[in-house]
Amino acid sequence: MSLSKPRYFALVPAAGSGSRFGAGRLKQYLPLAGKPLIAHTLRALCAVEEIERVFVVLSADDTEWATHDWSFLGSRVVPLICGDATRATSVINGLRAMAGEVAEDDWVLVHDAARPCITPQQIKRLVTELKEDEVGGLLAIPLADTLKRADPQQRVSETVPRETLWRAQTPQMFRYGVLRAALASVGEVTDEAGAIEAAGLKPKLVEGDLTNLKVTWPMDLQMAEYVLFSRLEWEGPEQ
Repeated sequence: MSLSKPRYFALVPAAGSGSRFGAGRLKQYLPLAGKPLIAHTLRALCAVEEIERVFVVLSADDTEWATHDWSFLGSRVVPLICGDATRATSVINGLRAMAGEVAEDDWVLVHDAARPCITPQQIKRLVTELKEDEVGGLLAIPLADTLKRADPQQRVSETVPRETLWRAQTPQMFRYGVLRAALASVGEVTDEAGAIEAAGLKPKLVEGDLTNLKVTWPMDLQMAEYVLFSRLEWEGPEQ
């Protein structure tokens, strides 16, 4: 372990095509509450003072990032042109590109570009609960719905006990060196915690918030806008 105090960095993979959304445009740039969707994501991360840099992984053919004014985010956002077709590859490419600025023991918070309703408070809760943890962990929500397993005919084959099941969210926070090694040693995984688990470690689950939704389908965009505007009604417009 390094004797210096670990620092915090965020990594946002934003090279996906958003094919499931079907908008004919990169999902991260769709308009949401007056700004591109990803702007809300980045603003929340930049509002957390512990995070020194927010690295955004873009694909080489992304022509839209440069058309937007990101100056309202300050100077901590750093685009990395090294994205790939899959999330896992984009994250590992991003980690490699960060190598010159990040130490092995520094913390990296990987967050979905398409989770624009994350709040600084949720991120700070994750940081607070994990800063002394040996492994790291992720925001997640205990499942409340009754779960059914389907057979090939789409009929219920069994009811799945939900007592120990959680729905994974992001950010997912792990040490830079551990995360990079774990991702490099496994194939495709759907999240960083899966790579850490494959390495034989047990990430900690930190209870998140249902409003930290992921925009995957068109209806999700409407829900995200509702969440963001509801917060403005309670908190007042941003200055």
